[in-house]
Amino acid sequence: MNERKIRVLVAKPGLDGHDRGAKVVARALRDAGMEVIYTGLRQTPEMIAEAALQEDVDVVGLSILSGAHMALVPRILELLKANGLENVKVFIGGIIPDEDLPRLKEMGVSGIYGPGTSTEEIIKQVRESVKN
Repeated sequence: MNERKIRVLVAKPGLDGHDRGAKVVARALRDAGMEVIYTGLRQTPEMIAEAALQEDVDVVGLSILSGAHMALVPRILELLKANGLENVKVFIGGIIPDEDLPRLKEMGVSGIYGPGTSTEEIIKQVRESVKN
């Protein structure tokens, strides 16, 4: 059984400079057997969509603590679609107010994780989303 590894791009869009959570999640996904590409801090939506295309990823994980998720996420989803990547699953972690959750889900975000979410839960949901 030589299954292709799930490829995950972990990105920090916007001006937020805190990446500890993104690095913890990236390491947990890698330890779970996924291939993880971490883009680093202060990525534009264009840089993230281009990296997703170049790296042929199954999943894009965004870490957003700045509160700019309602501006950044729609743009990233739009650019992924423009690049023919509408099948790529998008997950968000960070500080996301409850009132924004339904709208983000409507846009096509597969999972939204706040502080304290277990890495096991994230790993499980990423695996399930790629299977479907």
